[in-house]
Amino acid sequence: MILQNIERYYRFHAGIYDATRWSFLFGRAELIQKIISRSVPSPILEIGCGTGKNLADLCHHLPQARLVGLDISEDMLRQARKNLAAYHSRVELLHRTYDRPIKANPAFDLILFSYSLSMMHKNWESVIEYARQDLKPGGLIAVVDFNDSDFDWFKRWMGMNHVRMDGHLLPRLQSSFRSLKLEINHAYGGLWSYFLFIGQTGVQG
Repeated sequence: MILQNIERYYRFHAGIYDATRWSFLFGRAELIQKIISRSVPSPILEIGCGTGKNLADLCHHLPQARLVGLDISEDMLRQARKNLAAYHSRVELLHRTYDRPIKANPAFDLILFSYSLSMMHKNWESVIEYARQDLKPGGLIAVVDFNDSDFDWFKRWMGMNHVRMDGHLLPRLQSSFRSLKLEINHAYGGLWSYFLFIGQTGVQG
């Protein structure tokens, strides 16, 4: 039922997503720049790729990279195909839930989550574990997302938009990956906080 509600939600929002989300999905461009500065190899996987904005930015700045984007909304992926038309030979888009690792063996050098983990209410801990399993030894996870708010009314309003915001993500990320970068910033005078996190899996040998 939750997945169906989210799919219906994005059926309406897909066409206006990029024109409206700049006003509150902060930190996305900054995280992409941090990824680029690390010269991350490929392949790269984005969970909840939406309209493909992040994938397009990565394709532009990492011309040798191969990328995979996954999303549960076919309407969002339809927009992504348009936005990624110039890079179609390097990007694979998957319409499915992230309910298991993508590959049988670790295959990705980087997995990106951009404001998607906070929308995964029941299985978010499993999703983090699937990402850990999908990453090669020494691979990176990069996350930008909502963190918390001191205002219960705002949390309830965000909940109506399928977002859970109570500081639950960072502790699990920090316990699952070696922290390389962590920033917590505030938006609109402290109405809410959001975070940027880059972590690394263990290196074998």
